[in-house]
Amino acid sequence: MTHREVSDTGKRGIDLLRDPHLNKSTAFSEAEKQTLGLVGLVPEGSDSAESQIRRILLQLDRIGGDLDKYVYLSALQEYDETLFYGLLRSDPARFLRLVYTPTVGEACLEFSRIIRPPKGLYVSIKRKGHVREILRNWPRRDVRFIVVTSGERILGLGDLGANGMGIPVGKLALYTACGGVPPQFTLPIMMDCGANNETLLQDPLYLGLRQSRPSAAEVDEFVEEFVTAVNEEFPDCCIQFEDWARRDAFALLARYRDRVCCFNDDIQGSGAVGLAGILSALRITGGKLSEQTFLFLGAGQAGIGIAEILTQAMTQEGLSAERARARIWLFNRGGLIESTRSDLIDLQKPYAHQHAPGKTFAAAIESIKPTAIIGVSTMAKAFSQQVVDTMARLNRRPIIFSLSNPTSRAECSAEEAYRWSEGRAVFASGSPFASVRYDGQTFVPGQCNNMYIFPALGLALYATRARRVTKEMFITAARALAEQVTATDLALGLIYPPQSNILETEVHIAQRVAETIFARGLAAVAKPDDLRGFIKSQVYTAEYGSLI
Repeated sequence: MTHREVSDTGKRGIDLLRDPHLNKSTAFSEAEKQTLGLVGLVPEGSDSAESQIRRILLQLDRIGGDLDKYVYLSALQEYDETLFYGLLRSDPARFLRLVYTPTVGEACLEFSRIIRPPKGLYVSIKRKGHVREILRNWPRRDVRFIVVTSGERILGLGDLGANGMGIPVGKLALYTACGGVPPQFTLPIMMDCGANNETLLQDPLYLGLRQSRPSAAEVDEFVEEFVTAVNEEFPDCCIQFEDWARRDAFALLARYRDRVCCFNDDIQGSGAVGLAGILSALRITGGKLSEQTFLFLGAGQAGIGIAEILTQAMTQEGLSAERARARIWLFNRGGLIESTRSDLIDLQKPYAHQHAPGKTFAAAIESIKPTAIIGVSTMAKAFSQQVVDTMARLNRRPIIFSLSNPTSRAECSAEEAYRWSEGRAVFASGSPFASVRYDGQTFVPGQCNNMYIFPALGLALYATRARRVTKEMFITAARALAEQVTATDLALGLIYPPQSNILETEVHIAQRVAETIFARGLAAVAKPDDLRGFIKSQVYTAEYGSLI
C-alpha cells in the first residue's frame, strides 16, 4: 500500500505541495511537474528517495538536542508524510527514540512552546454536548484507529493537561512506522478536561483549558458522549485509551471492552510486552513461568496489567488463578501490598497476600526471594545497589526490569544493573540504553516498550476488521514477540528482537493475532488461504507512487 494517487483529488500546484499525504517534496517527476502545475514551485532537479533521506540526515546532524530533532521531524511529517515514514523505517533504532520514547516525554513538557500545526483533534469538556460535531471537523471519514488521552498521567511525568497531545501523535506514528497501518486511517485525540497542575495553569503559553479537573462523574459522562460519537461517526474504529489516570483507565476499560472495539495500552500493551520479556528471559535463566516469583515496584496500570497477564499465562501452564497470583507480589509507596493493608483498590486486592508489613523494597526482596523484580514505579533510582546486590545474591541470573519512562524516571540504568550484579543480570528497560561493556563482555539491554505490541495489534485489527479486542490477543502477541528472539540475541543479553527489523517483527505478531481473531470468529472479512501474504499486502509502504 503506497502513496495515494492524486487523480481523483483535483489538487494541483501549491495546494498539492501543502498536502502532506500527497506531497513528494523534491521527488516529483518532470511529467508530474508539467501536468500538476508544479513548474517553478519546486527545483528543476528530481531526487530519489535515497538522496532525500541523505539530505535529511545532513540536516539532522547539524541539530544539537533531541528535542530540536523532534521538532524538525514533526515538521517533516507535516509537509511530506511519505518521506517522514521512509526516514523512520530507514533506521528505526535511531529515529523511533526521537519521535517517541524517551524524547516524547521532553516534548510533552514543552508542548505549548513547540506546538506545530494540529495533527489531531482537541475535544474539550467545555464543548460537552457537541462532541459529534467536533469529530465531523476531521477531514477524513474512514478512521480506523483513535489514540485518545486525557493528559492526566503522561508517562511518569504526571498531569500535563493538553500538553499530553504529544502522546497520541507519537503512538499513531508508531502504528505506521512499526506496524504498517496506513496513516490516513489514524486520528490522535486529546480530551481536554483541564489539569490539576497549578504550574501549568499559570503558564502564560499553556494552550489547554485553564481549569481544575472536574468530578469523576462529569468525566464519565463526557467520555460516554465521546465513545458514542466515535461509534456513530467512525463505526469501524478501534479506540486506544492512553495515559489516563489510574481510576479512569481501569474503569473505562471495564466499561467499554465488551461494548466497542477498544483497549488500554498502559494496562494491556504493557502486560503483553512484559510477558514477552519474561518468556525470553526464562530461556536464559531456565525454569517454567509457573515456577517464578515476581515482585513489582509499582502497583498502578502497568504493574496490574503485567501481573494480570502473567497470571493468565501461568494458568495456561496448569496453575489455578489463585495459585498463580500467589507467585506475584506488589510493592508501592505505602510499602508491601499485603492482607492487612486497608488502602488498596479492588484490582490490587487479589495480590494482597498474608505477610508481615514491609516498608523497604530491599527487605521485601529478602523475605519474598523473587526470581524477578519489575519496576513500574516512575521512582528514579529506586533499584539501588542494595536492591540489585540482594537480587544477585539470591539468584544466579536475576531478572531485573527497569521499565519506567522516560529515562529520567528509570528505576536503574543498564550499566548499574550489569555492574552491580557482576554481569549476571537479565535486564530490560522501558527507554533505550546503550550497550554496556563489563568484564570483557558486551551486553545489549532490551527495550521493554509497548511499541512491539500495539502497532502489531493495530495491523491485525486493520487487516481483519475485527469487532473486538480480547485478552487472548495480548497473550498471543506476547508469545509471538518472544518467539522471534534468537539464540544470538540471548547470548548478548538481548531479550527483545532488535528494532532494526521491527516491521518484520510486527508483521509476524500481527499474523499470529489475526489467527486468533479468525479462530474466535471476530473477523469481518473471510480468512485468506495465505494469511501471512494477506497481512503483508495490507502494510503501508513509504514509497511514492505516480500522481498522474
